[in-house]
Amino acid sequence: SLKRDRDVVLAAVTHNGRAVQYVDESLKRDRNVVLVAVAQCGMALEFAAGLKRDRDVVLAAVTQNGMALQFADEYLQRDRDVVLAAVKQDTYALLFAGTRFKSDNDIVRA
Repeated sequence: SLKRDRDVVLAAVTHNGRAVQYVDESLKRDRNVVLVAVAQCGMALEFAAGLKRDRDVVLAAVTQNGMALQFADEYLQRDRDVVLAAVKQDTYALLFAGTRFKSDNDIVRA
């Protein structure tokens, strides 16, 4: 099936990161496939099975679209560098950040 063909999937997510939602579950856990997907569309993090706690994947996602922070593991929603990258891209990402960042001047002013 094309959903399991890594080359086809990589080509698809290169053009539309959200296409990752339609691929075989095994490829939703493939770090390289997901990195390509979230670099193209940060919101594709929603479909990244098992990689929402991977700091590099989440950083790539929030750098592309800060609002992707809502799909990150709670652990990374409390990571200062991840939150800062998200808020720099979209100030509304602060809604999904750990509580302590809402009074952190460096984050709020980002």
